[in-house]
Amino acid sequence: MKRNKSTIVLEIFAILLALFWLSPFYLMLVNSFKTPREIFASVLTPPTQLNWANYQQAFEDLNFIRSFFNSIIITLASVLIIILFSSMAGYALARNKSRLSNFLLLLFVAAMLIPFQSVMIPVTSLFGQAQMLNRIGLMIMYLGFGCSLAIFLYHGAMTRVSISMDEAAIMDGANKFQIFWKIVFPLLSPISVTVAILNVIWIWNDYLLPSLVLSRRSETIPIRMFYFFGQYTRQWHLALAGLTIAIIPVIIFYFSAQKSIVEGVTEGAVK
Repeated sequence: MKRNKSTIVLEIFAILLALFWLSPFYLMLVNSFKTPREIFASVLTPPTQLNWANYQQAFEDLNFIRSFFNSIIITLASVLIIILFSSMAGYALARNKSRLSNFLLLLFVAAMLIPFQSVMIPVTSLFGQAQMLNRIGLMIMYLGFGCSLAIFLYHGAMTRVSISMDEAAIMDGANKFQIFWKIVFPLLSPISVTVAILNVIWIWNDYLLPSLVLSRRSETIPIRMFYFFGQYTRQWHLALAGLTIAIIPVIIFYFSAQKSIVEGVTEGAVK
C-alpha cells in the first residue's frame, strides 16, 4: 500500500523529534569517555579513544556503593509509602460520595499547583524542630509532596471499579480492609505501576530536598554529584561518567514497566 505525502512528512518529523530528545543522552555518553581537553575542544565529536578511567574515578568519588544504597532505600521506601496511603485515600474519596470528599479531592488537586520552593523553608524548619531531618523525615516529606497526583490518579481509576464488587464482598462477610486489599487494590495495578514510575524518576533524581534534610553519611547520588562542581573547577568528564552510572537503574526500571504508563495515566485521568 502506497503511503501518501502527509504520512511520510509525519514520519520524518517523528524521527527528527526522537533524535532531538535523544541528543542529551548522546552528549552525556560521548563526553563521558573524553578527557577535559577533548570536551572543551568539541562536545559533539566522538572521543578519540574510550577513556574508561573516567568511570572508575567517578565511581570512587561518588562513593557509589554507599550513595547508591542510600538512594535505593529512600526511593523504594518513599514510593511504597506513597502508593500505600494514596491508594487508600483514593478509594475512600471515591466510595464515600459527599461534599466533604469532593472538597478534599479538590484540595489535593489544588496542592499540585503549589511549588516546593515556596514551602521548603517552613517545612524544613518544622521537621528540624521535631528532630526529623533524617531519612524518615525525608520519606514523610516525599509523601506530602507526592500524594496529590497519586490520589488524583487512584480516584480516577476507582470510577472504573464497580461498587457492586464491594457489595458482593460485604455479603460474603468481608470488611472494608479486606475489600480494598484483596479485591480493589489488585485491580489498580496499572495505576500503581504508573505512580511508582513517576515517583521513582522524581525521587531518584531529586537534589534540593535531600540536600536540605540529609546528613553527609546519608547522601544520595544527586548530592554526591555536586562534588564534581567546585567554585573554580568543573570536572565535566567525571560528572558525565557519574551521571551515566546513576541513570542506569532508572532506565532499567522504566523500560521494564513502560507498557503500564500510558494505560495507567489514561485510566487514572478518566472521571
